[in-house]
Amino acid sequence: ILQQFLNTICTAGRGGLLSFATKSDEGWLSSMFAHKVDARKDAHSNLLSKKETSNLYKIQFHNVKPECMEAYNKMSDEVQKELHRDASYPCEVIGSWNNWYGEQDQAVHLWRYSGGYPALTECLRKLNRNTAYLAFRKERSKMLISRRNQLLLEFSFWNEPASRSGPNIYELRTYQLVPGTMIEWGNHWARAIKYRQENNEAVGGFFTQIGELYVVHHLWAYKDLQSREETRNAAWLKEGWDANVHYTMPLIQKMESRIMIPMEHSPLQ
Repeated sequence: ILQQFLNTICTAGRGGLLSFATKSDEGWLSSMFAHKVDARKDAHSNLLSKKETSNLYKIQFHNVKPECMEAYNKMSDEVQKELHRDASYPCEVIGSWNNWYGEQDQAVHLWRYSGGYPALTECLRKLNRNTAYLAFRKERSKMLISRRNQLLLEFSFWNEPASRSGPNIYELRTYQLVPGTMIEWGNHWARAIKYRQENNEAVGGFFTQIGELYVVHHLWAYKDLQSREETRNAAWLKEGWDANVHYTMPLIQKMESRIMIPMEHSPLQ
């Protein structure tokens, strides 16, 4: 076919070449160079998130000065307890942790806003008028090296995060996906999550809406590191788990694991 194309260019007159080109949209030339893309019918946030709830989540990463960690934990405990006592705030802390393995001297907080973006806006408006909270933020800023946050939605096929008794350790596995692959990731994990729920280790699964995009967080709970190893090894004995790993690995640009210890006031213990 390529030789036929070259011969045509060399031998055809101007009119012949033009005539050839005008027919190319329907012929083999078009099939060689045209790239057809199916239009997305909806945002992946609508396709993958839970329809029966309008919960919005926020995850915070606070890098604390090492000498301030104890004071930071105590102050965070007091403020979060106070917010939970006030039912007018449409938010609740789901879990608070200190990193054990991974990035050191880091605190992680997971918040839930019942009512989505309007609830987040209402909560921020109230906090900006709360003099005690403003004083807390000012004092907290002296203890921090840096901080960042992300707004998240929860995957429809994961269980809702709920309080649990301890002691447990928690693993936050974070995946930076190739842009455009979130739907494919969700399709594979919707089938695979059943392999990881038998020991009640699945806490929650989330994907970012604001902040770093195409980021997925999976939160797991284990009794200890040995239990983690045994639970993860057991998944490989189940038919279908290996296929999930095989098909999702090419979707990942970067991945990270944090092992975290719950703070004293965390609902997830």
